Amino acid sequence: MRRMTRVPVICVVLVSLGTAACRKSSSVGVTADRVPETWFERLAQTSGTIKVHGLKDQVRVVRDHSGIPHIYANNVDDLFVAQGFVQAQDRLFQIDLWRRSVQGRLAEILGPDFVERDRLARLMHYRGDVETEWRSYAPDAKPIVEQFVKGINAWVTIARKNPPIEFTYAGYEPELWKPEDILSRAEGFTMEGNALREVFRARLTALVGPRLAVQLLPPEPAVPVKVPPEVDLSIIDDHLEAQLQTIGAGSRFSELQKQAALLDAGPSRFEGSNNWVVAGRKSETGRPLLANDPHRQLDHPSLRYLVHLNAPGWNVIGAVQPYLPGVSVGHNERIAWGLTVFLTDAQDLYIEKLNPDNPKQYEYRGKWIDLQTQNDRIAVKGRDPVDVEYQYTVHGPVITTDAKRHEAVVLRWTGAEPGTVGYLGDLSIDRAHNWEEFRDALARHKMPAENFIYADVDGNIGYQAAGLSPVRPNWPGLLPVPGSTGEYEWRGWFSLDDLPHAFNPKSGFLATANNDVLPPGERRPIGYDWANPARINRIREVLTSSKKFGVSDFEKLQHDAVAWNAEQLVPLLTRLKSDDTDVERARRQLVGWDKDMLRSSTAATIYFVWEQKALQLLVGSKIPGALAAEYARRGGEVLVPALTRPGPPWFPQNAAKERDALLIAALAAAVKELKQECGNDMSQWTWGSLHSATFQHPLAVNAQMASILNVGPISRAGYGLTPFATGGRGFSQMAGATFREIIDVSDWDKSVATSAPGQSGQPGSPHFSDLAKLWGDERYFPLPYSDSTVNANAEATLVLVPEE
Repeated sequence: MRRMTRVPVICVVLVSLGTAACRKSSSVGVTADRVPETWFERLAQTSGTIKVHGLKDQVRVVRDHSGIPHIYANNVDDLFVAQGFVQAQDRLFQIDLWRRSVQGRLAEILGPDFVERDRLARLMHYRGDVETEWRSYAPDAKPIVEQFVKGINAWVTIARKNPPIEFTYAGYEPELWKPEDILSRAEGFTMEGNALREVFRARLTALVGPRLAVQLLPPEPAVPVKVPPEVDLSIIDDHLEAQLQTIGAGSRFSELQKQAALLDAGPSRFEGSNNWVVAGRKSETGRPLLANDPHRQLDHPSLRYLVHLNAPGWNVIGAVQPYLPGVSVGHNERIAWGLTVFLTDAQDLYIEKLNPDNPKQYEYRGKWIDLQTQNDRIAVKGRDPVDVEYQYTVHGPVITTDAKRHEAVVLRWTGAEPGTVGYLGDLSIDRAHNWEEFRDALARHKMPAENFIYADVDGNIGYQAAGLSPVRPNWPGLLPVPGSTGEYEWRGWFSLDDLPHAFNPKSGFLATANNDVLPPGERRPIGYDWANPARINRIREVLTSSKKFGVSDFEKLQHDAVAWNAEQLVPLLTRLKSDDTDVERARRQLVGWDKDMLRSSTAATIYFVWEQKALQLLVGSKIPGALAAEYARRGGEVLVPALTRPGPPWFPQNAAKERDALLIAALAAAVKELKQECGNDMSQWTWGSLHSATFQHPLAVNAQMASILNVGPISRAGYGLTPFATGGRGFSQMAGATFREIIDVSDWDKSVATSAPGQSGQPGSPHFSDLAKLWGDERYFPLPYSDSTVNANAEATLVLVPEE
């Protein structure tokens, strides 16, 4: 078997992820001296020939210069055996750790701290009919997954002889897979997050009362929000929130990493995704042009993997989670598509009454009913196994119980339904050829709910919200409800025709950014909590121009760092003055600033901290205690309307005067903090010296491992609310677009992408972090599609042949 020769990898020193520390953000450097020689001996073979169990015929795998495998098979079974094999070659440790995480098997390798994490993951497992589950994704989903898993196992069998180095450091060996492993659910809970938003709204309502809570956190569209008389919201507490955050939290090998994973589990106002598409009349080529940049945590390896699948009936290229077959976002020969999360309300909390004389019973419609229970045993590294019990009511799994109240909090969520493994239903989309087939395929995409944009070679563009969205006939789903009465039940699902959609609009473009996409006057309980509109407003500013767009224009828009919020808020400072010399100097810098959050800008730094301080002061005036910080993290969309149109509830009297005082006070607080952290010289407060990103590896448990496995810090422009979304905690970018696509329908080979830090998860591979430099420099690589272009970009060819 041919092994790869030693090649350089990117490695950098781990830096502090504090929220306010001035430092220089280095560029990604290329060195190899810190990588142990033995690591190179563990790399997967990417050229030559390998015998693969389960193949019927020869398969050719051409990896291009970006590390993207283009897989050419003579039949569909072999195509997916090869996809499983290749993705395991590049990402075996990542997908194995994912499987342990969603199956609730982390305590086996990480110890007793993960027992509760495992229990909650197992509590969320699908409990319905398995055959119905398989049929929900695609008619041939089960055989596709069977072949895909066969390919993973073929590589595991080979790799066990010389396991990838990550397994050695993690202290366990890779295991064989079963098709059912793909059907795990816990990760899907974090993709939607409605329950955590419901917890926050309930806690806010309990603190300030229903009327003020609605004013401070208004649902869109506006609807009455009432606390059911049977519900005491004080049961919604920190413990419940912690339990919900634990479900699906990231897998980490150090205590510091575990804490960070829990902090990152809750949705932030700085997370989101963008997509847009223009019709031919708004493009340089006269054909549609489509762009998408989904945002997720900056993990290493990253969430998505690029692959090209070619076999009879298949010719699709794009990104997919490496533990899944097919492609979840990309294009085939006829259509292209992209996605952002559609924030429908897909999770509800129920307060169940428990029998005081028998805590294993709950009340439902006037009768005591036995809880459904399931006993289980969790293996624990270095300890005896732990026996656990899972409890369920008619509404779903019991998350917490209160023995004194004789109550339990239960989660109902769409993940309990068949067909809700995230993105597995996109196997049907991969083979759609037109708008009608695309919409038919979207009926199989159930979770997470997404805003899909579309373009095809016939010149059409379209948009469709898709995913399970429950019908609530008599309540909006914004607060917990009693489970005992039977009055608050889901009544089926909204159809694709019910959900927002459009086809060839007069505007010539379609765009989403997790924003409110409901039509004016919509009153059905589809969704009420949307992302901050700053990103979509800026995107629309650009796309509504008369300009004809090309690929390079979309590259610029995906990296657009103009802060729409700043365009609204900074003019409020024009007529104000400060008696403090430094504060006045900062005010003048902001007023003269072009609102572009560039690395070289000091005004961008001042603005970022000023916006944070303004939100903190605004929120602190109405919300006491710890909830104020959480509100600032979740409810930042109130800032612009509250300050540009001052009045109740934020400024009940002398609104303009109070608003102006807050603006100057916030600026003074920002200047004070920056002087303390960065010194008195404002010229040194450049945004790029403070704002950076680091891709963090789960095995980076100390400085030495971090210097090899982590990638960063990489200086960044933008912030969480620009189209170039680079938000996180403090100055550190924690989430954003690692994968981007710009699809040119006029010529598929002119399409481009980013996918940082690299295609391979294997330390020492030339593709472990080679794409991070491009990503940091805001540059793209080609996405070759035609046979001739793939061959012209070929770096290595691997031939997979059947075992004799």
